[in-house]
Amino acid sequence: MRAMVLNRASRRLVCTTVPEPHPDEGEVLLRIHACAVCRTDLHVVDGELPNAKPDLVPGHEAIGRVVAAGTGVTRFRADDRLGVPWLGFACGACRFCRTGRENLCPKARFTGYQIDGGYAEFAVADARFCFPIPDAYTDAEAAPLLCAWLIGHRALRMTRDARRIGLYGFGAAAHIVAQIARHEGRQVFAFTRPGDMAAQDFARELGAAWAGSSDEVPPEPLEAAILFAPVGALVPAALRAVEAGGTVVCAGIHMSDIPSFPYALLWGERMLRSVANLTRADGEAFLALAPRVPVKTEVHTLAPERANEALDRLRTGEVRGALVLVP
Repeated sequence: MRAMVLNRASRRLVCTTVPEPHPDEGEVLLRIHACAVCRTDLHVVDGELPNAKPDLVPGHEAIGRVVAAGTGVTRFRADDRLGVPWLGFACGACRFCRTGRENLCPKARFTGYQIDGGYAEFAVADARFCFPIPDAYTDAEAAPLLCAWLIGHRALRMTRDARRIGLYGFGAAAHIVAQIARHEGRQVFAFTRPGDMAAQDFARELGAAWAGSSDEVPPEPLEAAILFAPVGALVPAALRAVEAGGTVVCAGIHMSDIPSFPYALLWGERMLRSVANLTRADGEAFLALAPRVPVKTEVHTLAPERANEALDRLRTGEVRGALVLVP
C-alpha cells in the first residue's frame, strides 16, 4: 500500500510502498477515506515529541471503513465507518484507567506516534478505541473532530462555567470550540498571530465578540482562556488577561518554554493547568453533541502525497479551519 512515512534524518515525509497491515486480535483494518493534519503531527515530524516509532506513518484524525477484523471484535462489522483518535491504547488496569483517567495511563500508546496512523491507504486500530462517526458529517468534515475538538472539548470543560473565554491561536481546534462555546451562551474572544486579519475575520464570522492579536489586551477581563498556540510566552499574557479566580488552560501536547513571570499574575486564585490527551468518554460525549449544535468544520482537502505541504502551511499559520488528506 502507499503511505507517507517519516524520514527522521530529513524530518520530511516520503511517499513510499509499505506492506499492508493485518489486524491482530481485537483490532480492525480500515481503508482510510480521510485524515486531518494536526499540529501534533507537526510536533512529531519536527522531533519536538521524541522517540516516535521507526518508519512511522503519522496521522491520528483518521476516518475509514472496516475492511476486516481480528478475532474477538464484535462491536463493529464490515463497512462500518469509524474514527481513529490520538489515544490508541491504554492498559485498563492502572489507577488512572480505573478512575476514568485513561488519558494519563503510563502505558498508553498513541496513533501516529507509537502506532502507525492514517497518512496511508490502510491502517489497523484497536477496536476499543475507535468511534462510530455521525452520519451528519462527510469523511473530510468528520476528520478534524477526532482531535481538534476532542482536545478542545476537554479544555472547554476545564473552564467550568466561565462566560467570557479567550482562545489563543484560532486554528482547527479553536474554530470548533468557538461554536460550542457560543452554543452554550458564552462570549468568545479570539487571539491570533499579530497582523493575521484573515483569522480575526474568521473568528468574527463564527460569532466571536472580539478578535485581535495575541499581544493585545481584550476589551474586558476574561474569566478563562484556552491556549491552542504552542507558544509559552502566551501563558503570562493569558494570565494577565484573566480576572481573579480565572483559569488558563494549555491545550497542546507540546509548548515552547514558558518565560518567568511575576507571581502577581498568578495570585488572586488564578489557575494554570494543562490538558493531556483524551479519553474515550470525551469522544463519546462530543460525537453525540456535535450534530445537535450543529458543529460545522471548515476543511480544505489535499492528496496524501501533499502532506509535507500541509505541514508547512501549519508551520506558517496559513490555514483557515483544518487541512485534511483525502485519497
